[in-house]
Amino acid sequence: MRITVLGGDERSIKLAKLLLEDHHIKVFGFDKEKIDCLEVNESLVIALEGSDIVIGPIPCSHDNEYLNTPLYSYEIGLREIFESMKKEQIFIGGKITKEVLGIANTYSIRTIDLMKREELAVLNAIPTAEGAIQTAMETMDITLHGSNAMILGFGRVGKVLAKTLYGIGANVFVEARNHNDLAWIKAYGYVPIDLKDLEDFLGKVDVIFNTIPIKILDEKMLHNINKGTLVIDLASTPGGVDFEKAKELKIKTIWALGLPGKVAPSTAATVIKDTIHNIIEELGV
Repeated sequence: MRITVLGGDERSIKLAKLLLEDHHIKVFGFDKEKIDCLEVNESLVIALEGSDIVIGPIPCSHDNEYLNTPLYSYEIGLREIFESMKKEQIFIGGKITKEVLGIANTYSIRTIDLMKREELAVLNAIPTAEGAIQTAMETMDITLHGSNAMILGFGRVGKVLAKTLYGIGANVFVEARNHNDLAWIKAYGYVPIDLKDLEDFLGKVDVIFNTIPIKILDEKMLHNINKGTLVIDLASTPGGVDFEKAKELKIKTIWALGLPGKVAPSTAATVIKDTIHNIIEELGV
């Protein structure tokens, strides 16, 4: 396959190197000093020319206007990318918003969202959970072992995080609104918390990990949290915490985005590579 890797973080660089073992790879959207063993194309048009698949970053964009290029000194407009692509090319990226999808559709470019692939989402939860725990350990002045740790949400990340925290000896409290989830939470040995009872437990924990991408920790909820409690938000934009109010209340918060690319880029890149190979096989291209 002829593949262009376009922008992104350390995951994208490692992904390009992994794909180079089996495919012809072009790279663009990185400063040359950020890359080793890879040749960066001199222009976007040259990088896109002749490729079957274009792989964008995770997330694809932070503002729905420019590509997410943290390792590049210049901006790359999304319209410029899709306008330069051929209709037969496929764009694969992560967290493709409806706004970005709309731009791609304007130029009749087919897109595939990596984060909607179950195999990637599940395996991506592992470095996210480990990164969340690392963040907590580096910030707190007590051990997680023996601490009271709360997780908001029992999705993929919530499940892996709860298991890992439990394994290192934390007392794990998990909030959910689904009765089936609450039953499983209890069966696993964690403390189940129905959403309607959340306020009663917020003041009893040392650290809170949020995985829900809606503002669950609003002003009302924050008033129930102790000032010594650490809040780590793992949810994507817009997040699940009223950060301004938390700052006013002197509650320490960390919005820990993109953890797989920060704490385990090699593992994250391998998961993405395997997912892309699955997509290629399914498409028959």
